[in-house]
Amino acid sequence: MFKNTLLFCVMLWFTALNFSSTAQKTILSENTDTTKIQTGAQQWEQYLPLIQDKKVGILTNQTGIVEISNQNQMHLVDFLLEKNIAIKKIYAPEHGFRGTADAGELIKDGKDTKTGLPIISLYGKNKKPSSEQLAGIDIMLFDLQDVGVRFYTYISSLHYLMEACAENNIPVIVLDRPNPLGNKVDGPKLDMTYKSFVGMHPIPILHGMTIGEYAQMINGEKWLANGIVCNLTVIPCANYDKNMPYSLPVRPSPNLPNDQAIQLYASLCFFEGTNVSVGRGTDKQFQIYGSPYLKRQPFSFTPVPNEGAKDPMHKGKKCYGEDLTQYEKKPGIELQWLIKAYQATSDKSTFFNSFFYNLSGSKNLRSQIEKGWSEEKIKSTWSSDIEDFKNTRKKYLIYEE
Repeated sequence: MFKNTLLFCVMLWFTALNFSSTAQKTILSENTDTTKIQTGAQQWEQYLPLIQDKKVGILTNQTGIVEISNQNQMHLVDFLLEKNIAIKKIYAPEHGFRGTADAGELIKDGKDTKTGLPIISLYGKNKKPSSEQLAGIDIMLFDLQDVGVRFYTYISSLHYLMEACAENNIPVIVLDRPNPLGNKVDGPKLDMTYKSFVGMHPIPILHGMTIGEYAQMINGEKWLANGIVCNLTVIPCANYDKNMPYSLPVRPSPNLPNDQAIQLYASLCFFEGTNVSVGRGTDKQFQIYGSPYLKRQPFSFTPVPNEGAKDPMHKGKKCYGEDLTQYEKKPGIELQWLIKAYQATSDKSTFFNSFFYNLSGSKNLRSQIEKGWSEEKIKSTWSSDIEDFKNTRKKYLIYEE
């Protein structure tokens, strides 16, 4: 099985190299000792030689874990320091290096208390590292656990890092990790009129790619400023194809605490552009929804401040809605809860806010819901763009589907 997967990966590698044979490399692991999925970070025999004797920058957070054995794991930063790799700077995405900050919270530069290394925040006004912030760096590592959703901002951080490194002639190595949503592609394509940090590229909401594959697409589709191409190397996962279930060992952000939340995230995150809470300020984030304006519901909750939600929507107010913690999620995006909440809200004129356009990627979805379209009818309008995207993404895939 793995030999077939390896052959398939090599074929896809050469296909992807057609658009930039000198700027991009995919290094395939030769480790055939186990059938257990191994992340790119675990393929250290592939990337340690590339960073030895170099001044290294690293964009990572709490998800950057290296499993040394079944009983032993380390953070990538600690692992590299132990291997005498000269890490010079840590770059942190949304939620910070330790991953405890609220969504959208300002993260300040600082120092890692454990290692003393400087931390540069790549969130807020400073999403793209400057030449000064990249000074003294010979090569950049990127290791973040993505969740396969357009508005999850780690792929936007990837874009800006690749762009800045390309402009400053710094190679980038992406240590790949599985997509917990597998190969599912779904949702409306982004209208670039609504380009923002929660949607930078003309793709559906679910892209069905790992972050390493996505990096190859950023390069290949010339999405970086002025069509510049990053000198990119992807270290793929071993023993992995996207039909395999994958449970994240570390929560990727404070409000995605478990597999259920990750599975429901793409469907419930639309509520972030409405007056409906998705459970921030509870222990069931992205597994429940509700608001004070949705009466006649048997389930209720009251948001209160907690880690990752210092000032949650509807703080201290009783919210009525649904508990989806036991819901058996179907593959893809479900609109049933968004449609139901809109139909039940007490004042439809205050239901949506302008952020909804950024999340959905166009004006269409809001208009369709307001017109009373069914979920089936709405999703039928996505099908052509989804097929076009699938055809485009084929040449950037590393793993068997």
